[in-house]
Amino acid sequence: MKVLITGTAGFIGNKLAQRLLERGDEIIGIDNVNDYYDVSLKEARLDLIKDHKNFTEARIDLEDKASVQELFKKHQPQRVVNLAAQAGVRYSLENPYAYIDTNIMGFINILEACRHNDVEHLVYASSSSVYGANTNMPFSVHNNVDHPVSLYAATKKANELMAHTYSHLYRIPTTGLRFFTVYGPWGRPDMALFLFTKNILADKPIDVFNYGNHRRDFTYIDDIVEGVIRTLDTIPVPNEKWSGDHPDPATSLAPYKLYNIGNNNPVELRDYIQVLENCLGKKAQQNLLPLQLGDVPDTYADVEALVEDVDYKPATSIETGIANFVSWYREFYKC
Repeated sequence: MKVLITGTAGFIGNKLAQRLLERGDEIIGIDNVNDYYDVSLKEARLDLIKDHKNFTEARIDLEDKASVQELFKKHQPQRVVNLAAQAGVRYSLENPYAYIDTNIMGFINILEACRHNDVEHLVYASSSSVYGANTNMPFSVHNNVDHPVSLYAATKKANELMAHTYSHLYRIPTTGLRFFTVYGPWGRPDMALFLFTKNILADKPIDVFNYGNHRRDFTYIDDIVEGVIRTLDTIPVPNEKWSGDHPDPATSLAPYKLYNIGNNNPVELRDYIQVLENCLGKKAQQNLLPLQLGDVPDTYADVEALVEDVDYKPATSIETGIANFVSWYREFYKC
């Protein structure tokens, strides 16, 4: 297939591009390689794929409507995976406009380009953050998510609503993927595992929010990408049993689907840190802090729909995943 991926210098997008190139797909990759975090890491990721004969790189902003339209018109991708976004719950407190520019304006440009170029299927990144103030565990795609607690989460919920509108109006098949705390080799430097590893090795204290009591459904990068590929290959169809009297948020009379991709096994942050300490052979100095504004205490994914529809359930243990990350980190940073 010819697949357009946004965010190919990013953590998930780069790994997805590698996997699809390995199986013989042609990839058009969009990324503006911004400086939200270390640009050299993004460039190093791109070095892994840039010379592949089936990879075409485009350094443009999603907000640049004309460039996005031109790229779609030129390459005519069959399927699209939108992973580019302004990420991070905490940064949304500092720079809210960045989230509107990329996550809202950028996404409408992708939707419009899909509409006018007969794209077969749009898969896009949502987030576990959309569950916000929900406390009924595990989080289910069949539950309403109307109470976000960060602007980042609100933009991801907006993406789901925008995608549904285009699926309804123009019959564009769309699939939204709610990712749960992705980690692993080549990960983002603003994520906890990266920050913890860097500080522990430098004998600096780590900031542990909610006093280490919150739980996360940590999901390994390879598991995430396998889920993305399986959903990309499965074009959603209308749910003929859907009823407006009792609406199911995860499906529709339009060709629209939502899935959780999480490990289905929440882990306490303190236990996560202990596994990291074991892998590094060093104890962490912990700066215990209250839950930060915009964060939620726990995440826990119900992945039943993913299992039923694409026969897949993420299953990498944190012991394996963290060990793989530490091995990569030491080699990449020579430490």
